[in-house]
Amino acid sequence: MTEHAAQQQVHPLPSRPIRIAAAQAQAEAGDVEANVGTVAAMVREAARAEARLVVFPEKFLSGYEPDLIQADPHSCAVQPDDPRLDPIAEACRETGTVAVVGAAFHDQGDLYVSALVIDRNGEFVTRYDKQHLFKSEREIYCDGAAGCTLQLEGWRLGLGICYDSGFPEHARAAALDGCHAYVVGALFSVGNGYHESRTWFPARALDNTCYAVLANHIGTTGGWKACGSSAIWGPDGRPLAEAGADQPELITADLDPQVLLVARDSEPMLRDLRDTTTYTRAWHQLG
Repeated sequence: MTEHAAQQQVHPLPSRPIRIAAAQAQAEAGDVEANVGTVAAMVREAARAEARLVVFPEKFLSGYEPDLIQADPHSCAVQPDDPRLDPIAEACRETGTVAVVGAAFHDQGDLYVSALVIDRNGEFVTRYDKQHLFKSEREIYCDGAAGCTLQLEGWRLGLGICYDSGFPEHARAAALDGCHAYVVGALFSVGNGYHESRTWFPARALDNTCYAVLANHIGTTGGWKACGSSAIWGPDGRPLAEAGADQPELITADLDPQVLLVARDSEPMLRDLRDTTTYTRAWHQLG
């Protein structure tokens, strides 16, 4: 047993594959009701594609739109027990599909960048709050306090939001909690954002031998020109599905436990990981 093994949460591999979807669409700036309608329609589309879970981009329910959200959080952010979410809940209940929906969340006077989880019974289960805020977000939003793992049909799914995925430790924490996939809604933009996403996500997948799922915006939102290209990577870091750059689209991939087993046998870094506290360093002065 490695020194790190005691820290890892050991969970059996799922018994059967599951189909996951990532959705991208143009968000209407500040119009929660319109964006809820888009989400509900795409939940139904995901169900027709036989997906069991569908993830949406970061803050999709308002668009990214920090200025609008800060100026009018009661209108642009979602509150606990918000009736505007009812059409999404109805779509999830009718189709038996789980939705992970990006939203600004207003809770007891504080704002968060959140992923709202609505289960296949149409129940609001939990929310994950972004832990790594981008520099322009820190004046508006509070940091999330903890990671979030979902369990669905034997699959453990770790949630992230955009900038979270740039930190290897975030996906690693999910992997050490037994997650088989890292599921992220984001806003990556044309130019460097596309480069970042195509660097970070294959790395998060291969480092942790887990699937990685990205749902990204299209069009312009909050002043950013999004690059679309939502994608799903296998546990070897290779792409399985990718959307176009600028059109509404829903992509799917089948997550397969046998593929996970093969990947983890051939790339055993996670299994062989030592406790990082043992990585002491010797310092030498060179003449």
